[in-house]
Amino acid sequence: MKPDLLLVILIVVGIIGRSPLIATAASFLLIIKLIHLERLFPTVERRGLEFGLLFLTIAVLVPFASGRVQMKDVLGIFTSLPGIFALTGGALATWMNGKGLDLLKVDPQLIVGLVIGSIFGILFMRGIPVGPLMAAGITAFFLQLMKWWMN
Repeated sequence: MKPDLLLVILIVVGIIGRSPLIATAASFLLIIKLIHLERLFPTVERRGLEFGLLFLTIAVLVPFASGRVQMKDVLGIFTSLPGIFALTGGALATWMNGKGLDLLKVDPQLIVGLVIGSIFGILFMRGIPVGPLMAAGITAFFLQLMKWWMN
């Protein structure tokens, strides 16, 4: 299948699946391709994740910068059960994201399954796509479980 057609299919699936991120990303790549700037693909592939994580981190830190989160709120995290669960969840999520990134470096074609799985989750489970790293991390976890189970 031609890459242009695959990108158009992803745009349509993103629109139907109510995932503007997928539709926008595929549109962006299609535009780059149509104006013959494919030489940017390696840079986008190499640095895109870093820029995406940068903007995600900036968005998450806005409550600190705006003053909506105070020092007493931060200290409360270490003394309440929900706060301790949040710390644990954050640590596990970032660890799994790292495992997902490792998996995608070794097996990049899995991104197709992650995108289709994300679209399935949006359409049928009312999920919110936050990116392929966590999905890849969960996939890596399932693969480890399968290896453990087989041995």
